[in-house]
Amino acid sequence: MQMREESYLLHSVDPDAMRYILGKIQKSFNIKLDNEDLKDVDTFGNLCDLVISTIDHSNTCNAQQAFYKVRRAIVGVTGIDKSSIRPQTRLSSILNEENRVQVLSQIEHELGFQINLLQPKQWMIALFVFTFVCSVIGCFYNITIGVAGVLSSVISLKFVGNFGKEIHLKTVGDLASKISRELYPKPSGNYHTVKKSEIEQKVKDLFMSELGLEPVVLSNKSVF
Repeated sequence: MQMREESYLLHSVDPDAMRYILGKIQKSFNIKLDNEDLKDVDTFGNLCDLVISTIDHSNTCNAQQAFYKVRRAIVGVTGIDKSSIRPQTRLSSILNEENRVQVLSQIEHELGFQINLLQPKQWMIALFVFTFVCSVIGCFYNITIGVAGVLSSVISLKFVGNFGKEIHLKTVGDLASKISRELYPKPSGNYHTVKKSEIEQKVKDLFMSELGLEPVVLSNKSVF
């Protein structure tokens, strides 16, 4: 292959070492690189692009899995037709306020984990936060009354939190996204929201630390 001056060859990298570094990349980003796609990778830049596209696809799949899991649980508990449950379906239309706590508890049992969907009314939270702040300030004037106020506000907030009925998410899709983040965590952060340059740098760092390569060898045009 005719190389341009600014390109660098990576042909000297041992095939076993390359398989090893690909394994490290997959483990680091919690992804699976398809062998068919890897056959078309001939530059370092192509490899970075493949990692980025695989991360995006993985995140999409995780969100879909979470949605299907939530929908199955809702259908199993409420008997609602699953075709009527979409990502944009409002949770308030599924969880009536009268029996919200009980139904949600059953859904959590069906899912096998808690989803912490309910919270107290906002005015109650604001009231206890205000009481807490005032109690902290009161400690400078009367330590006994101030500490009593702090403890009282903390205990009260925890108590009402256990019996809150307000849904802090709007749609089934919002809930699926929340579960996706918690159920399928990324070991090094949420790569769906980081910059492309940060992912490329992470891949470059792995090549340098594991294979002892110099940065100049790892340009986007470096050829395998």
